[in-house]
Amino acid sequence: MAGEVRAPAWRGGFGRLWSASVLSGFGDALRAAALPLLAVSLTDDPLLIASVTACGQLPWLLFGLIGGAVADRVDQRRAMGAVDAVRGLLVAGFAMAVALGHASIALLITLAFALTTLQTLFDNASTALLPALVDREALGVANARLMTGQRIAGGLVGAPVVPLLLAAGAAVPFAVDAATFLVAAALVTSLRTAPPAREPRAAGSTLRREITDGLRHLGRDGPLRGLCVATALCNIGMGAQLATLVVLVTGRLDAGPAGYAAAGLAVTLGSLAGGLVNGRLVRRVGPLRAVFLAGAVQSGALVVMGTVRSLAVLVAALAVFGLMGMVWNVNTTTLMQQRSPAHLLGRVSSAFRTLACAGVPLGALLGGAVAGAWGPGAPSLLTAAFFVLAVAALIPARRPDVPVVAPQDDTATGHPVR
Repeated sequence: MAGEVRAPAWRGGFGRLWSASVLSGFGDALRAAALPLLAVSLTDDPLLIASVTACGQLPWLLFGLIGGAVADRVDQRRAMGAVDAVRGLLVAGFAMAVALGHASIALLITLAFALTTLQTLFDNASTALLPALVDREALGVANARLMTGQRIAGGLVGAPVVPLLLAAGAAVPFAVDAATFLVAAALVTSLRTAPPAREPRAAGSTLRREITDGLRHLGRDGPLRGLCVATALCNIGMGAQLATLVVLVTGRLDAGPAGYAAAGLAVTLGSLAGGLVNGRLVRRVGPLRAVFLAGAVQSGALVVMGTVRSLAVLVAALAVFGLMGMVWNVNTTTLMQQRSPAHLLGRVSSAFRTLACAGVPLGALLGGAVAGAWGPGAPSLLTAAFFVLAVAALIPARRPDVPVVAPQDDTATGHPVR
């Protein structure tokens, strides 16, 4: 798609939203790395340890659609600030329990479930808020900067800091995470932007009916429907890949923990590169074709991962996979924001996320079964097959590269920052 891509202005609100997102990403990385280590120190039961991760995903299936409907009813800025403040207090209380020796697996599971439940509102509100802070033409660049900043804070800064913080005490990573939530809450609350114009809710309108409106818009919009189906297929494969990558690296390649760390770093560095090249790629081929290309290249990278016998080649394939993964994520989010009226964006976002993520647990089970039956490389090949199906699902939606829907009066653009 030809044309100049405008950069979002750092002043006027986007800079504060970016800072809050990056700070939260740093805290999330600390907690994500420290929770499994704490769980292992509390029990050696694999099922209980896996339950912490499972309960961290379950709220998206239970409350994701409700979170989107609520995000469309409220002032997103205030909702995000309130959610971060509550999450900060919850993690601070958990840090105190760890420091006093009262941590337990039940407490870890409760914390993971509660934080993700709140995240269903926060993430959908954040997606709906961004178009009120930047011009529609700058949404792609804004999303790339947000996701790249989060990758830097989480992958390059947060994860390596965890061992240093744990050396100071098991509660320290959680205390720092709590502080990041509270500072992020202050940053988001300080935004001065009016909520987007909304049509008055009909008398007797219910959350169920409003959720249905979001699902109906997603189902009627061909490109968004194709993207949702494709992302759901990819995520089934990703569940298999993520659940078994450690087996591939430490088993077949005998690379040990250092090799596994190198694999994770390769994905992070690739993602950062993807954030840098995305704008140029979109200018050349358009956003939907960029997603199509990303899926095709990732399919090839997965075939390499499933057949490789060299750590260096695996790392290179993971870097390419991460690069194209960033292209996929940035453009799916941007298209969703551009093709949804502002008063429906929270619900469309939640419907997309919930449907797209529903297959991750199934993929994890498939990955384990396939690895046990055919070896540690088989899950990557299974994931490649799902990515090929995902690319095929995009074919009907990508011709020609779809134009952005026109704003409906003022409802699709939001209000300028005061």
